[in-house]
This record gives sequence, C-alpha cells and structure tokens, in this order.
Amino acid sequence: MIVREMFFYDAPLRDFKGQSKPKRFLLAVQCVFPVIEWAREYNLGKLQGDIIAGLTIASLCIPQDIAYAKLANLDPKYGLYSSVVPPLVYAFMGSSRDIAIGPVSVVSLLLGTMLQDVIDPVKHPREYRRLAFTATFFAGIVEASLGFFRLGFLIDFLSHAAVVGFIGGAAITIALQQLKGFLGIKKFTKKTDIVSVLHSVFSAAHHGWNWQTIVIGVCFLSFLLVARYVGKRNKKLFWVPAIAPLTSVIISTFCVYITRADKKGVQIVKHIDQGINPSSVHEIYFTGNYATHGIRIGAIAGMIGLTEAVAIGRTFAAMKNYQIDGNKEMIALGTMNVAGSMTSCYIATGSFSRSAVNYMAGCQTPVSNIVMSVVVLLTLLFITPLFKYTPNAILAAIIISAVLGLIDFEAALLIWKVDKLDFLACMGAFFGVIFVSIEIGLLMAVVIFFGKILLQVTRPRTAVLGKIPRTNVYRNIQQYPEASKIPGILIIRVDSAIYFSNSNYVRERTLRWLVEEEENAKEADLPAIKFLIIEMSPVTDIDTSGIHSLQEFRQSLKKKEIQLILANPGPVVTEKLHSSKFAYEIGAKNIFLTVSDAVAACAPNLAHDLA
Repeated sequence: MIVREMFFYDAPLRDFKGQSKPKRFLLAVQCVFPVIEWAREYNLGKLQGDIIAGLTIASLCIPQDIAYAKLANLDPKYGLYSSVVPPLVYAFMGSSRDIAIGPVSVVSLLLGTMLQDVIDPVKHPREYRRLAFTATFFAGIVEASLGFFRLGFLIDFLSHAAVVGFIGGAAITIALQQLKGFLGIKKFTKKTDIVSVLHSVFSAAHHGWNWQTIVIGVCFLSFLLVARYVGKRNKKLFWVPAIAPLTSVIISTFCVYITRADKKGVQIVKHIDQGINPSSVHEIYFTGNYATHGIRIGAIAGMIGLTEAVAIGRTFAAMKNYQIDGNKEMIALGTMNVAGSMTSCYIATGSFSRSAVNYMAGCQTPVSNIVMSVVVLLTLLFITPLFKYTPNAILAAIIISAVLGLIDFEAALLIWKVDKLDFLACMGAFFGVIFVSIEIGLLMAVVIFFGKILLQVTRPRTAVLGKIPRTNVYRNIQQYPEASKIPGILIIRVDSAIYFSNSNYVRERTLRWLVEEEENAKEADLPAIKFLIIEMSPVTDIDTSGIHSLQEFRQSLKKKEIQLILANPGPVVTEKLHSSKFAYEIGAKNIFLTVSDAVAACAPNLAHDLA
C-alpha cells in the first residue's frame, strides 16, 4: 500500500483489483509513462496538429537556445543540446500536453551567475562546463526526489507574490545584461546588480560602443516588438512573433556576412560545433568541493525551474480542462535533467513563451516536443555552420524582447490591492534581484514570506461579534456595522488554531477587548460584562499551551466575576478539552453548539441581575 501510494498515487486502487498480473504491471508502467495511455488514442489528426506546433516552437527555440546559453556563460551549442534530450524524455514521462521544454532565461541567468561565483568561465572553461553539468545533474535529482516522495508542497514556499517579484527583477537584470551585446561592449562587468551594470555601460560610452552593432540591435528589436504586438492583437497571427526571432537571425546573419560587418567591430557568434549531443557522464563532479557547489546551485536552480514549469503546466491544463499530477511532473522534469546532464545539456524546464506558442499552434500531445527536438537535432547536424556570422546584437534583442513579457505590472498591482504583506515580499524579491543579486532577491522573498507566516501564526485575528437584526446570526461588528452587541455579554471570535506560539497573545488580546468593552459599558451606563463567549468554530486545533492559557484566562475572569463560555468548538478541539479535563472544569453547561444558544442561556441570568 505504501509503495502504491508513493509511486502510483494517481491510479485508483480499484483499477488494480481483479486484474491479472500482466494488466497490473501495464497499469503500473502507465503511471510512470503516461505516453502509454494517450498513445492508444493517437491518430493522424493529432499528429498534424503536433507537427505544426512542433515546427513553430522549433523556429522560436533555436535562436532562443543560442541566446540563453550565452546567459549561462556557455557555448551556444549547449543551449541547442538542451532542446534535444530533455524534451524527448519529457514527452514520454510528462503529463502536460502543452508545455514546451528547453532552456529558459531566468534559470539560465541564475545558473550562470551562481556558477561564475565559483569558477571563472573565461579562465577555466572546462571546469566551468563540468560544474554546469554537475548542477544540472543534482537539479534533476532534487526535482525527481520532490516528486518521488510527494514533497511538491515545498515549492509553494515560493509564494505567487514572491515569484512575480523575482521574475520581474530577473527580467530587468537579464535585459540590462544584454546591453553588452546590444551596444557592442567588449569589457563588461560580471556583476548583475543594476548599479554595476549601468556603471560598466556608461564607462564604455566614449570608446566601447559600436554604432553598427547598435543599428542592428535597434532595428531588429523594433521588428521583434512589432511582431509581438501583432500576435497579441490578433490571436490567429500567433505564428508571427513565433517565427520573428528566427527570421531576424537569418536576415541579420546574411547582412553581416555580405557586408563583413564583423571586421568593423560587430561581434558575432563565430563557430558552433556540428553533431549530436556528446556524452558528459565522465564530466560530472560526484565528489569533492565542486560537487558540493553543484548540489547547492542545482538545488536552487532546480526549485526555480520546478516552480515555473508546474505553474505553466497547471495554467494550460486549466485552459484545456484536464488534470496534471504535480508530483508526476516533478519526476518527469527531474529525470529529463538527469538524462540531460549526461548528454551535455544544462538545466531545462518549461518555457512560458514557447508553451504559449505551442498551445496557440494547436498542439495535441507531447509529440510536439518530439518534433521540436528532431528539428533542433537536424539543425545541429547540418545547419550550425550558417550561424557563424550571427551578430550577438540580434541574440541580445531576442532576449530583451522575450523577457519584457515577464514583467507583470497587473499582477503586482493586484497583489498591492489584495495583501500588503504579499506586496512587500514581491518588492523585496524585485529590488533584491536588481540591486544585489539573483540569490539575495530570492532569499529576501523567502524570508519575508516566512515572516508573514510567523506574523499570522503568532498574531491571529480576533473579532467582536454582534447580532444581525431580525436573525440569530452573529457576525464581526466591523464588517457588519448594523450588528448590535448584547448588553452584559462580550462575544469574541478567534480566527486561528490556538498553539504555544499564539496562546498568550490570544489571551492578552481578549483581555484588552474585555477592558475596552467594560469601559464603553460604564460610559454608556450599560450593564457590566458578566459573560464572555468565545466563538471557536475557526479554531481548528489547540495544544497543551493553548489549553493552559484558557485555564489561566478562566481564573482571571473568575476573579472579575465573569463567566467564560465556549461556543461551537470543533471535534478535535472538543476531544482535547475533554482529555485535558478542562471541559469538566468549565462545565458542560458552559459549552454550546452555537453563539445563539449561548446567548439564550445567559439571558435569564442577565435579566435577574438587572432586576
């Protein structure tokens, strides 16, 4: 049973009952390889849609892969390699029909930034490359382990607000990094913060900029942005922004070749090796100091990749009304990165831009990833020499146009309107990334998020309840101004479980409510408070510290001649109140099903006191 829950949790137990051993084995394999399930219903109609989608995303991914590899400080060929093996593995193991696999800008920058802090990619290119493969291997191990042991909830510690801020900050950082290629600057800072980058840009203004490079960059960036605008305005023209990057690469490469602009200072890609992915198993560090760095870098980059991929998969699954299994997705993503690390790939994940194009192009199954992989493979075998004269400026323009869409102003505005602490986490991640570093921005977001959780746990909300006119319903008087308080009775609702971390706060806050209400009653010449009713329906749990706090609270009220009454405690809380004997101390007559029942029971005593 434990094994079935761990490996085959999405397969109902009834599917295995009454089945022959071969059938059970097939069902078990199908849980790990969803391709077995959808392949049975595959037909020529679906193949046509997948081929069109695969060709479309291939035209987008080829120039992006070359550009993103440079973000990771790797040769362009490694970006292309990373769109061959990982998509093939995912196609057999992934449960999303729409996600397109490959290198992405944020993970590429994060990987490149963290790797160069350990090894200089210029002075020690081989060791740097080996560390990249090592980080990819351990990123895959972490991703697969999270899914294997059903620990996917850990990625939820990166809240939506934190991810919005982090990706927005990373997008600006990536765009600023591209100024090197966009302006033709040769000497550029290795730091990613905005101050260092802008200082490097303007210090090179007098002698380091190349006007031919700027002309190429501005012209094609304008073309890419116009193509993107056309695609947004008319969904049927989704293919325009999809083929625009490859079109830009072809035209700019041809222009540089016939004008020999490379001899006038325009920096070009130069040589890209032909051939399929070579084995890199022997290059992975499994021991030593570099292995330790690889585990750390891989774990961080892998978590970011997982967060992006799972979010993309769920988004498109909701649009097409089907379900994906988050844990299964993690296993698929982890397995493909482990396989990729052994075949000269760096970390791949789901790409939002490519997945959106894949969806718009009419993909039906993960076969579109296979088609894309085959096209990239053919490119590696036959076409890579044609990229020799591709200017770096066009790659910078492609990256800038791609990352601009990652800055989500609407989401940030919504976060501000909904939750100010979430907005603080969002801005913490944003400014941490652009002013310090990628890692610090991520750390700031997580710290703020945990601070928010700690604040909510230790300072739960409490509310004074009043009666809604002409009903027996009691609600928060701040939310419902028409709700009226009952003279002589204070009704408090605690909107949280009561634990050691907040029990003292709940007691002290309730006592403050009591003091305030007593003062108000005295000023208004109303009866003194005789009963304190705690509405406990939101209290899902209570521990020994919470019960001890209630006992102390009851004793304090007893000295004031105020009766403590509990209303609607849940089954877990009720069981613990009886186990601790507190239910007997307070008396069964002082525990009620509803607030209305509690108030009705208090009314005769209040009437007697008033008489």
